[in-house]
Amino acid sequence: MVNQEKIQRKSAIEQMKGFKVYGIPMSLFVLFAAAVIAASLTDVLPGNIVGALGISLVLGIIFGEVGDRIPIWNEYVGGGAILAFLGSAYLVYAGIMPEKTADTISNFIETTNFLNLFISVLITGSILSVQRKLLLRALAGYIPTIIFGVIGAMVFGAIGGLMTGISVRDVITMYVLPIMGGGTGAGALPMSEIYAATTGNDPSNFLSFAFPILTIANIVAIIVAALLNKLGEKRSELTGHGELVRSKSGDIKEAKVDIKVTNSELGAGLVLSTGFFILATLVSRKILPTIFGVQIHTFAYMVLFVSLFNALNIIPQELKQGAKKLQSFFSGQFLWVIMIGVGVAYTDLGEIIAALTIKNVIVATFIVLGATFGSAAFGYLVGFFPIESAITAGLCMANRGGSGDLAVLGAAKRMDLISWAQISSRLGGGIMLVIASIVFGMFY
Repeated sequence: MVNQEKIQRKSAIEQMKGFKVYGIPMSLFVLFAAAVIAASLTDVLPGNIVGALGISLVLGIIFGEVGDRIPIWNEYVGGGAILAFLGSAYLVYAGIMPEKTADTISNFIETTNFLNLFISVLITGSILSVQRKLLLRALAGYIPTIIFGVIGAMVFGAIGGLMTGISVRDVITMYVLPIMGGGTGAGALPMSEIYAATTGNDPSNFLSFAFPILTIANIVAIIVAALLNKLGEKRSELTGHGELVRSKSGDIKEAKVDIKVTNSELGAGLVLSTGFFILATLVSRKILPTIFGVQIHTFAYMVLFVSLFNALNIIPQELKQGAKKLQSFFSGQFLWVIMIGVGVAYTDLGEIIAALTIKNVIVATFIVLGATFGSAAFGYLVGFFPIESAITAGLCMANRGGSGDLAVLGAAKRMDLISWAQISSRLGGGIMLVIASIVFGMFY
């Protein structure tokens, strides 16, 4: 009996010695984590990309590993990705994170714009990995699905307004429009100018309310995304597990390829990702910045260009595989880093707490649920999986744009849907500006 206990203890010790986080032995990770955290607390953390990546990786791994192991949280809230997002925001809000460290992370995300590289790699890899026939079918039905999600948000929002004593006019103009507007920079800000031009009021009147209500909806969207992921695990017929389009028996299946991806193909994937982004930037800023008076975002153009190249079969198959492998690496190894950056640079917990009134939470929740049901139902009718349709055309319209897309997809464990999420945030956001100009004119 004693010998058996010794054997069990020895086995447990050996397991602990072999335990790894992020592919690193625990003892080695603790050593480097202690050095990075000590450098941060003593204000000697390098204020460049090395310091930003170092602290973001350490915090991301800690929050991520813990979040993926907390019961209920890991199943229904979003696991490690969302704990990294909210945990880092709390460190800033509570003053635990030194100001210099917060500035270093913010500069990394905003000034060097690693977020753009991350999204560009994910867009390129995810679109080039989609069968061309399914891609064309999806693009034809996706915009109408977004519009039906907006209609659902308006209907459910009106119901929430009736329950809380808020007029239908106020629900649609002050709640639905900013929530479904594609985020802050490309949504709420230009929408405030439309509001000011139409009503004659100061745009700050709109923004002071839009920002906090948009933040509440973003949190609700993240929670709903995690719940949809759980629903997909229980009802597999409702989800494509990251694939938007339901394939039919008559579809022509493209031959499977067995290509060994080398460093050359990975490098080519990076060239494609940056090249498509720069091409889209050129068009969005110089060649065709607006269409019928609506500004088109760089990522919207990028989605269109990558889709066109895939549909025309311009990209060789080995380069497609390289782009897909690079996307897999970024979404797997850098997601927690991005969540730390979003939490530090783009999230104000004080703003969220101040706006957490019962009325605001109820109405915002109804709007998000309306977007979810509207896009899921119509998406199913046009050949999409309802869960993927709800996540992309619904929840990724009802969040804070690019950073919100990553949080929602992280909670849903469906980062492969980033291209469709960007269509919602960018093209869908542009559609909402047109709708806003009409709605403000009707109600004011």
